Amino acid sequence: MVEISAVQLNQRLDNFLLKLLKNVPRTRIYRIIRKGEVRVNKKRCKPDYKLQIGDQVRIPPLRVEAAETANSALPKKLLELLERSIIYESDHILILDKPAGLAVHSGSGVAFGVIDLVRKLRPDMAIELVHRLDRDTSGCLLLAKHRQALLAMQRCLQDNSLKKSYTALVKGYWPRQITRISHALKKAHLSNGERRVYVDTGGKSALSLVKVVQSGENFSIIQIEIVTGRTHQIRVHCQAEGHEIAGDNKYGDAEFNLAMRQRKIKRLMLHASRLELPHSEFTAEMVINAALPEEFEQFLGR
Repeated sequence: MVEISAVQLNQRLDNFLLKLLKNVPRTRIYRIIRKGEVRVNKKRCKPDYKLQIGDQVRIPPLRVEAAETANSALPKKLLELLERSIIYESDHILILDKPAGLAVHSGSGVAFGVIDLVRKLRPDMAIELVHRLDRDTSGCLLLAKHRQALLAMQRCLQDNSLKKSYTALVKGYWPRQITRISHALKKAHLSNGERRVYVDTGGKSALSLVKVVQSGENFSIIQIEIVTGRTHQIRVHCQAEGHEIAGDNKYGDAEFNLAMRQRKIKRLMLHASRLELPHSEFTAEMVINAALPEEFEQFLGR
């Protein structure tokens, strides 16, 4: 039995259990909720139930040996890489320069993600992701070390006082007059389980602000500030403007990607280059920059 305190107030039941039972597979956690093995105040509850102070949560006995073994086997070299990738850390938050190709979450064939690795690096902290990055996107990734900081940073995202900027290498000459992209976006799940996003007037509003860093006939380098944080927003907005991001195997241009591969570009050329943090209860006002990866260097000044 676990009694809920102010720290867990209004947290969803499923998120509370996922955080508490870190070594238990997600599917197992949702199964014990669905079957009523988890009880709140002796009653069944749905995964989205918001916990209240004083709630008594019953958690059934669970076998976690296999999961613990898997967790202990996290690659040492990858743990060392993540430790070196920390570009800012305080008592409340941690910011990584996430390597391209590393997923933030495990699942769908991914044995472990950034969150699993950082929890291993900081076992005494209640580490949570404040936001996400696509697997193939590198750069600034913000994590919270406790729930209060998580909620505070998420509020800053919602009121746009926490700003996220990206650098991208895109196809063709980007017209300098295109500084604002506001195509609404709609998410779809294909029969094979793949997630796709489309421009659709019936979708959710999305806003990207663009500044040209360098433009040329064959490619341009742009900076994008995302005002909204929709799935694949930058990639789909660039595609909609006819300036697909280099190395994008989902929304990109095949001919442009081939030309980029000939220049040894084997990744999505999208990098979360900057976080602007506001003054808050848990953060001072500051700007955090993640240096451009070396793949971008050959295109700068040309």
